[in-house]
Amino acid sequence: MQDVFDLIPEVAQSDSTVLIQGETGTGKELVAKAIHAKSRRARLPFIAINCGAIPDTLLESELFGYQKGAFTGAERPRKGFFEVVSGGSLFLDEIGEVSRKMQVDLLRVLEEKKITKIGDRFPIDVDFRLISATRRDLMQEVSEGSFREDLFYRLNVITITIPPLRKRREDIPLLVRHFLEKYSQQTTKRVDHLTRTPSNFFKTMIGRET
Repeated sequence: MQDVFDLIPEVAQSDSTVLIQGETGTGKELVAKAIHAKSRRARLPFIAINCGAIPDTLLESELFGYQKGAFTGAERPRKGFFEVVSGGSLFLDEIGEVSRKMQVDLLRVLEEKKITKIGDRFPIDVDFRLISATRRDLMQEVSEGSFREDLFYRLNVITITIPPLRKRREDIPLLVRHFLEKYSQQTTKRVDHLTRTPSNFFKTMIGRET
């Protein structure tokens, strides 16, 4: 993790795209926010989108925006996140979940720094720094043909890999101390330490339904 911490300020100084790799829960969005906070774009917006949580058709309108009458329900024009984040950083989490069509659209935006709203014919310039994240092995998906190779290399200019906690057990005491202090302040109760708990207690609790 110290390698990750040392890399963040260096990465923040450029506008290159960043791909953050790691399992769910390893803190990929926190790393993205830290990069933005240490960059020249820090005073401008940071917008995070979970691509795996939004249907593809909705993701297109969220990212690119649309004109009035572009589709049923489009009663007024709307800016997309590419335009709203202007000058700032856009974080696309679970980038490996997007469809092949969306992969093409993202590649075009990264190459041209222009977008065309749904229902419009005229492209507009956009200025943003793209940070993406995935829990998938995108290199393997490229070899299998499910993820575009050209987009992968556009996203993967700089790679940051976050190891799971099981591979950095020495961090557990630091995390315990952090959460003790955090929840002591929230509950106004001072907890100085944790006692050792038998491992069979956790096995019992895991088996219970709550």
